[in-house]
Amino acid sequence: QVQLVESGGGSVQAGGSLRISCLASGFNFSSYRMAWFRQAPGKEREGVAAIHTGVGTTYYTDSVKGRFTISRDNAKNTVYLQMNSLKTEDTAMYYCLKGTLRGQGTQVTVS
Repeated sequence: QVQLVESGGGSVQAGGSLRISCLASGFNFSSYRMAWFRQAPGKEREGVAAIHTGVGTTYYTDSVKGRFTISRDNAKNTVYLQMNSLKTEDTAMYYCLKGTLRGQGTQVTVS
């Protein structure tokens, strides 16, 4: 059974940092592109970052470039999102994504 379990969210002051994680199971993790997206109340879903297989080419939406870093540890079947210099507009539920499958999300609140 394919599962994605996010963790590490929380509340932080503007300018602070958080690292969220997504533990994957049930598939060959190293063979799949992984991504993070977020959704705030009343707003559309927004792709935040993605990381490909192999050399791990990364993609970031413009609003997080230079602040967020996506990484993966294939030995641990985990993808991370390091978020620095957080802004109030980063407040959202963050979801890990494999294809069309997402986890339950982890809430990030910046005040």
